[in-house]
Amino acid sequence: MAEYGPMVLRVCRAVLGPTDAADAWSETFLSALRAYPDLDPDANIEAWLVTIAHRRAIDVGRALTRAPVPAETLPDRPATGRDPADYDPDLWAALQALPPKQRQAVAYHYLAGLPHAEIAELLGNSTDAARRAAADGLKTLRKLYPKDET
Repeated sequence: MAEYGPMVLRVCRAVLGPTDAADAWSETFLSALRAYPDLDPDANIEAWLVTIAHRRAIDVGRALTRAPVPAETLPDRPATGRDPADYDPDLWAALQALPPKQRQAVAYHYLAGLPHAEIAELLGNSTDAARRAAADGLKTLRKLYPKDET
């Protein structure tokens, strides 16, 4: 740490800036201490530490972007317990008219935001079949529910 500490801190500062670099610096040396027993004796320690520092700085930066941010006021939330069909009964009727796999694929992909691979697991078919079911379901919905055309 005495020999390479300043260099590691410079790398962390370059990635994160001066205020958040200390966390990445300490994470770097914790990771290095865990991995040191498995390090090849001929390894370039400086390059190895730079790599660890860069990766830890990125991890700290990601964690900071995911941290909650205090807000002055809370956003308005819709009332819970309302039936979604109350918002647009025609749309829900059109959804119910779809075949089950198409309805599920449309709901999972467009309402829940799941990728087609996860939808395929839920429906018990392939990714291509899930993608096709979602596309066919959307195409049928556009015919049954033509509100977008007005």
